Amino acid sequence: MTEKMNETNEEELLKEEEQQTQDTEKAPETEAQAEDKEETPKESTVEEQLEKAREEISELNDSLLRKMAEFDNYRKRTLKEKTELILNGGEKTITAILPVLDDMERAMKNMQTATDVAAVLEGVELIYKKFISILEHQGVKAIDTKDADFNVDLHEAIAQLPAPNSEMKGKIIDCTLTGYTMNEKVIRHAQVVVGV
Repeated sequence: MTEKMNETNEEELLKEEEQQTQDTEKAPETEAQAEDKEETPKESTVEEQLEKAREEISELNDSLLRKMAEFDNYRKRTLKEKTELILNGGEKTITAILPVLDDMERAMKNMQTATDVAAVLEGVELIYKKFISILEHQGVKAIDTKDADFNVDLHEAIAQLPAPNSEMKGKIIDCTLTGYTMNEKVIRHAQVVVGV
């Protein structure tokens, strides 16, 4: 019986050793499987993040291209508007002056057959006043030179004459060509004679 017990004990010991061997063999497999399971979600997360980043880059590139196209269209439209403004900027002024031209044509026809010089002169003065009024509406004003001090910003001295009295020294004696400003900017200097 002792032999049977020894055999049973030996069998049990062998079984236990086999069990331990199987457990140790299974344990690394389980750990490896656990590592695989842990790596799989990480890999999929990295792949998902990479895909999201690619999609975001694609969206940003698309947005950038659209903005660049919009800006290019804006630039072209602005350039076209500036060109039209430069080419047609005087249209308003010319349209305002055309009635004066019509009046001048009628006056010239009437002058050929007119016998009353005073009536012709009055007609020309009316046309002149109308023209001055149109220019004033466009911001154009004559530079006043009567008894004014000489100012290099407004006047151009073409001659100097001895002043008739001491009060006229450095003042304008005569204006040979009227000067004009447009919206407070000198567009033509008045040509004047200055007393010294």
